[in-house]
This record gives sequence, structure tokens and C-alpha cells, in this order.
Amino acid sequence: MPDLLLELRSEEIPARMQRKAAGDLKKMMTDGLVEAGLTYEAAREYWTPRRLALDIRGVTARSKDISEEIKGPSTKAPEQAVQGFLRKAGLSSIAEAHVHADPKKGDFYVAHISKPGRAAEEIIAELVPGITRDFPWPKSMRWGPASANPGSLRWVRPLQSILCTFGPETEEPVVVDFEIDGIRSGNITYGHRFHAPGAISVRRFDDYAAKLEAAKVVLDADRRKQIILSDARNLAFASGLDLVEDDGLLEEVSGLVEWPVVLMGEFEQDFLAIPAEVVRLTIRANQKCFVTRPQGTGEELSNNFILTANIEASDGGKEIAHGNGKVVRARLSDALYFWKTDQGDLPDLDQLQASAEKFGLDLKKPLDQRMARLDHLGVTFHAKLGSQGERVERIVRLAEELAPIVASSISPLEGEMAGRPEGVAAREAPASSVRDRASRQDVPTPSVAFGDISPSRGEITALASRAAVLAKADLTTEVVGEFPELQGAMGRKYALLQGEHPSVAAAIEEHYKPQGPSDRVPTDPVSVAVALADKLDTLVGFWAIDEKPTGSKDPYALRRAALGVIRILVENGVRLPVQRQFLNALFGLTYNGGNRFSVVWRADDGGDFTTGVGSADDLLSERAGLLSSEVRGVEPPDHSAAEIIADLISFFHDRLKVYLRDQGARHDLIDAVLSAGSRLISPLEGEMSPKATEGVADPRETTPSALPGISPSRGEIGQSSNDDLLQIVRRVQALGSFLDTEDGRNLLAGTKRAANILAAEEKKKTTVAERVEPGLFREDAEKTLFAAVNQAEKEAGQAIHNEDFSAAMLALSALREPVDSFFERVLVNDEDQAVRANRLALLARVRAATDQVADFSKIAG
Repeated sequence: MPDLLLELRSEEIPARMQRKAAGDLKKMMTDGLVEAGLTYEAAREYWTPRRLALDIRGVTARSKDISEEIKGPSTKAPEQAVQGFLRKAGLSSIAEAHVHADPKKGDFYVAHISKPGRAAEEIIAELVPGITRDFPWPKSMRWGPASANPGSLRWVRPLQSILCTFGPETEEPVVVDFEIDGIRSGNITYGHRFHAPGAISVRRFDDYAAKLEAAKVVLDADRRKQIILSDARNLAFASGLDLVEDDGLLEEVSGLVEWPVVLMGEFEQDFLAIPAEVVRLTIRANQKCFVTRPQGTGEELSNNFILTANIEASDGGKEIAHGNGKVVRARLSDALYFWKTDQGDLPDLDQLQASAEKFGLDLKKPLDQRMARLDHLGVTFHAKLGSQGERVERIVRLAEELAPIVASSISPLEGEMAGRPEGVAAREAPASSVRDRASRQDVPTPSVAFGDISPSRGEITALASRAAVLAKADLTTEVVGEFPELQGAMGRKYALLQGEHPSVAAAIEEHYKPQGPSDRVPTDPVSVAVALADKLDTLVGFWAIDEKPTGSKDPYALRRAALGVIRILVENGVRLPVQRQFLNALFGLTYNGGNRFSVVWRADDGGDFTTGVGSADDLLSERAGLLSSEVRGVEPPDHSAAEIIADLISFFHDRLKVYLRDQGARHDLIDAVLSAGSRLISPLEGEMSPKATEGVADPRETTPSALPGISPSRGEIGQSSNDDLLQIVRRVQALGSFLDTEDGRNLLAGTKRAANILAAEEKKKTTVAERVEPGLFREDAEKTLFAAVNQAEKEAGQAIHNEDFSAAMLALSALREPVDSFFERVLVNDEDQAVRANRLALLARVRAATDQVADFSKIAG
């Protein structure tokens, strides 16, 4: 069968666009062939900086003849319907249609359409120009005299030639003839710009690839990558060095060269005083070069770098390496200047006193100075969410709330941490703070009241507070200004240099993590608290201003933030009712009225935010009213707290489903656990397990039942325990393990049968007794099942309260035989209505017992 070879050759295509563009070309071409009635056996795309190419094998030489019948309207239909039918069928008059008789519906028109097949060359000649004009480049351009015409061809860079041949392997292929804006297709390509710039005549793909190789062009991008990587490793090894590999840089460099030649350059040892991350990024970003390190060392770099040239120079590349070295030295000189400047004092310290007092900063320390400047300058985080300084205030307070909870789940820091570490000073809110204004007007303020906390946990809270204060300080440093991707990493470096506790320094870097599904999760309690605070503030803030992800658009990476929260909680085993934390974050938000104002509001220790307030919405409105006399045009938030938090919970459930499915969990088990809703509460209503409340004075204050105006009652489905993400994961895992057993499968079958009977009767509005009356039992199987349900419900509830979900499943497994026996020996639909209602109530008890864990009706099987 014939093969198709297509090449679109242009000036240099940006490396970041090449792989996707080649994939787009392949998809558009193959989809077009199939739509036109052609088939193919295989297709592969290729690309270099100057060309996109396709090799499509086994294309049918001709599309099939098509005969189809298009049914039209009744012969009595109005003229408008008839004209529509003619247009659809492509007929010029109704005389060309046939009339078919239908005994029931009467006569109607039918068009018999016959379309002869077309030669593949003809189809390709129409297809390629259309694809070229509609190609989805992120950016494109017009060029030459034709650029004055708005309808002229747009391409990423000026298109120079088109190669298109078609034919079977055993015959001479033909050129598929077409023209695009004066560029006519042919069988000519060109080799390397410098080594082989002349025209090359080709026949089919194998001939094309071989001749390009001879003309110093490696067509396969993956092979270019392998050449660069292998040669770079060998060159480094020969010099006693190891290559610091970088997959992203390798992908980019392979898109910059057609004939890779690997060389080594060097710079002065003095530049190694700069942090390795800065050296690496400077050389990577500006010169697209790899760095090296001495063999057997860790993070220490050498003063040699690896570059990839696109030509074989007559001097072996000495001048190329020397020229790159000069540029690298100039860039590193700038980086060294930035590094030293960041460690010095700022010139405007006298203007930073107010910000320093607000955050308890020590202006003798460089990083503290940068944080004070960040607040003083009012650097905007988001127009509707205030400045970075205001955001840091919110993150600090959230981190302080979260730290004791995190500390109760994660092992304390190693070693005894007596006293407050250097740089962690007790802070008092300034007299002009919102907290003070609130207290002067006797407005109730919210707080989580923690009981006696061990010194280590108190220390973790202080460290988390300090880390949150400094978390964004490096945003105003010179190095991060030049290399934004080093935010966090440079903050950690500067924090260690000024003597911060290692956990504080680590949290400054790690609070951004995880930044993707493969990124590591922070494990230090301080890092975990600050990372959660940062992400929760982001999520609640953007939900409050109604800038949520939509479809494929997520400009603020909110899905990633939610998945980060889930991974941090689950992988660290942290019990955290997130609904409460959403409310805490909402209490610190900046709202927009006619003028922007910031509310950072938190109770003194022991405060009770429920006093005198009917609901969270009332509380937010009251807070808005608090400032109405001071700020003109203040308006309450557009959405109620209940709406925002309920929507966020739903969003987290969706992200949790994605996370668990990626971990191999069955989607129906996830839905079953989530659907159980408030029925997931243990019999000890409103309480949390000791594991979740260790170190907390009043456990009820951290449960959803303590959130006025937000939590549903016990009988409502959807919220009560469904905000404890770790508990949901553990339930799903235990449920999956249980259903893998024979007892689990049999109990599922029996429970689903009971649920189906109940659902059918409830749909018919059949009376179901409110409670089971043992006096109405007529069969021993009823008595046995009733006793088994009472025992299983009690044991399962206690096991759930103790967080032992496997034990809960084991307790429920005892229902298997009684349920089977009940259905074998008992007729539910008894003639006696009271007996029938009582038996339905017994089945409802079975359903309720299993619903403590999950809604079994959602489970497949």
C-alpha cells in the first residue's frame, strides 16, 4: 500500500513548540485522511528546529464509493421543509428525489446519494493546505510582501518549502501537487544550514531520513537527545566529573540543534561561592548549558559546564567554548552581585519600622528587612485579595491554628527544643490592628482554644509562626527577582545564613510543595503547617471572589493546591476537619467594597466566636459593618460563608477522587464512602476520636458541629464527616480490602438486596415502621437478624469511633449469615401490614448499620 511523506520546512521553530506542533500535525493529518474515507496502518511524526515531518504508512490509494439514502419530509410537507431537505441532500430540485410509501405515515421523499471514491493524491492535495492555514500555533506571523494581505498564510516562522510524496514502496512515488501562498510542493528538501545547505531530492521516508543524516541533520528528536546525553556524560567522565542531568534542558537543547556537537567550557572558581542553584539556573536559563560536579560529591558544583553546538567547527569547538565561557562569566558576575546585595542592609530601613513592628521583625537581619519591605511596598497579591503583606498575616494566623493539630499527628522535632529559638520573638499586634479595633467595640472573635500543649508542640507553633512570617520574604530579593523559580529555595538559603532554626528555613522552601503529582510532600511539622496554611488561604480566597477553575482553565493552579492539601494530609497521616479551616481562612480574607480594606481577625486565646452570633454569615456581615464607619462603600461578600465552604468541600471531594483513582482505588468505593455523608458519624455524636483531638482542649470546637450556620444536622447527608479527608481515605482502603473477601462480597449482595427492596417500597410510599418491634417477629430468622444487627451496629460504631475501620468491617461481616438466612426464610411483603412495615424497618436497620461505613447501594457487583 502507498506511503505518504510530508515535510513542512521553515526558519527555526521555538524549541518549546516543536514536540506539540509535530503531534498536532500528525493528528490533523490522520484525522483528515480518515474523515475523507482513507485508512492507514501507522503514522509517526518527526521534528527538527527547521522542519516538521510525517511518515504515514499503508494509506489506501482511493476512498470507497459511497451510496447513502437520506430520508426527507412528507410529500405533504410545507415548502420550507422541502427546501431544507434539498439543501441537506445536495439536490437541485425535488424531481431528483424519490418517493417512498409508508402505510402508516404516508408518502415521503428520499434522496439516493452516490459519491464515487476519490484518489488519495487528490484528497491529500486538498487536506494539507487547509491544515497549514488552520494550524494551531500558540503564536504565528505573516512575512514578505504577502503579509499586507490579512488572508495570507500565517506560520510560526516563515515557511520556506513543502515536500510531499506518495506511492507504494515497490514503485516510484509521485509528488502530490498543491500550492500554498506561492510555495509549491515538491520532492526537494535541504540539509544542515551550514554543512549542507544545498537542495536534496528524495523519494520516500527511508531515503529522506538517510539523505538528511548524510547532510548533517538528525531527524529523530529522541535520538538527538540520546546523542547529547551520552556525549555529555562521556565528556564529563573523561574530565573526572559527573554531569548534572536536566530532562527539561535536554528537551530544549535537542530542539535547538540539528547536528548536536557536545563541548565543555569553564568559568572561574570564585563564582562557586554563589549557591549551586543560582549557578545552575544562571547557566541553564541564559546559555542553555549543563553544569557538572566533581565525581562522588553531592550538591557541590565544578567550574566546568557542558554546551551543545550545532556545527562541527574546524578548531574542534575551542572558539565556541571560549565564547560561551565569556557570556557565562558575565552572567555569573551579575548573579554574584545579586547574591551579595541580598545579604546587605536595605537603604530605606527607617521607612520599614511600622511593618517590622506588625510582624515582629528584626531589622538587623537581611531576610527580615525584605519581609518588611514586601509589606511596606504593598506588593499586590491579587486586586481583590489584597497585598502580599496582608496575605502573610492571614497565613501566619492559619499556621498558628494548624501547628498544634499537625504536631499531634506528626512526631515532634527530634531533640529537646527548650526555649524560643533565635529570631522567633513573641509578637503583639499593633494598636492600629483590626484585632484591637474589634476588641474595643466588643465584637466576638473566633478562635480554636487549645489546652495545655507540651513544650515541643508549643515550640512547633512558634516555629510555624516565624516560618510563615518569612515565607514570602525572598520575593523582594535580587536573586528571586532575576530567577522567580528560585522562590522558596533562596529564602531557605538566606534564612540559614541569618541563623534561623533549620525547620523555619526548610518551611520557607517547602511551603510551596508539592507542586505536582510527582513532587515530594513536606514532612516536618513546621513545613506541613505553613504549607497547609498557604494553600488553604489561596483556595478559600479565590473561592470567595468566585475565581474558581472552569473546564480546562485553572490560571491560579487551584486544582494543584487542593491536591497538595490532600497529599500532605494523607501522606503524613494528619487528621484535619478542613471545613473548620476553610472558615478560619475565610475570617482572614480581604474584601472589596468601594475601597479595599483588609480584615485579619482572630480571637485572643480562649475566645469563643459563637457568642452572640447566629451564623457564620451573620458574623461576616457584622465584621463588614465594623469598618463601615471608617471605609466608605463597604459591602458584604458576594457569597455566603456556607455557600463558599460547601462548594469547596465538593471541590475537594472531586480532587480526592482523582487522587484515590490514581492510587488504584475503585471509583464506586469512593462514591460509596462519600455518599454516606453524615451517617459516617460514630454513635458518639459530635465527638472526634482521641487520636484526632490529642492536645486540643475541647474536641467539639474542632468538629463541624461547632460551625454555626454551616454544618447540617445529623440527619442531613453530605458534610458531617466528609471533610475529614484522611478518614475518607482509610474508609475506602478498609472497604476495598473487605470486599475482596468472600464475606464482604456476600454481605454486599445481601445489603444491596435489602437496599433495593427498601428503595422500591419507599418509591411506592409504603409505610416503614419508625422502629423495629420484636413483638411482631414471627420467624426465628427475624429474631436472629435483629440481634445480629444490634450487636454489629454497636461494635462497628465503636470501631469507627476508635478509627479501626478494619474492625468495623469485621463486625459488619457478622451480618452475612443472618441476612442470607432472613432472605431465604422470610417473606418481606407479608399480608399483615404491621408485620410488613416491621420487616422493612429491620432491613432499614441493616442498611443503617452498613451505612456507618459506606452507602453499599453505590458499590458495583
